[in-house]
Amino acid sequence: MYNPVKWKFSIVLLIIGLMLAIQYNTVKNPEERDTRDIWAIRQELTMEKQLNSELLSEIRELDKTIHTYDSLEDGNTEKALTETVDKLYKQAGMTDLKGTGFVMEVRPSEESIALGIPISGITPDLLNKFVNDLNRFKGISLEIDGKRFTTLSSIRDINGITTVNGLNVSTPPFKMKVITQSLEDGEKLYNYLLASPIHDDFYLENFNLDIHKPNSTMEIRGWGDKFENRYLKELPKGE
Repeated sequence: MYNPVKWKFSIVLLIIGLMLAIQYNTVKNPEERDTRDIWAIRQELTMEKQLNSELLSEIRELDKTIHTYDSLEDGNTEKALTETVDKLYKQAGMTDLKGTGFVMEVRPSEESIALGIPISGITPDLLNKFVNDLNRFKGISLEIDGKRFTTLSSIRDINGITTVNGLNVSTPPFKMKVITQSLEDGEKLYNYLLASPIHDDFYLENFNLDIHKPNSTMEIRGWGDKFENRYLKELPKGE
């Protein structure tokens, strides 16, 4: 016999059961959360603050350049433009540099040589990680295996070979050179690299990273390629 009370009761129980199943599934499979510890988050925050500081410094420098142009007389404009071009060439790594710095050498580890492990080239991931470690310090200039590394440079894998600016990086041993803004900065970077865990990353790939002591006579070469001007043309005087 049809009993509406039982049907209503059954429907209520069905709804309750459905709600409990949904709640259980939500607890069982929570949304993905950020599981990094507080130190990893602080490190990322520090890097973001450093990037923000560098961008603000660049903006201030550009504002300073604009103000210089606005305050110049016509006779000094050419000189100011020449100085700006020279500065940009230095920032782009087009010129040779001399200053305080030190040499770093990547070579096969003694264990890999003793065990007869084939020597392979350094991977782009390891080289990129090393460069990022160096970039914690501002105002450095870097040369990797005779190739100038700047903000315009790239580290890539081309046909299984690690390249810098499209040029092959030698199979270790090879040298890297870094120039800092001062002897004090060179000492700080030198001590930082001596204690850096980056050595473990090199060792895991059967390499040793040797850091030589800073000296004041370091020299690195400029970027070999030159910028080609295809569109800008100089106007005749008076126009």
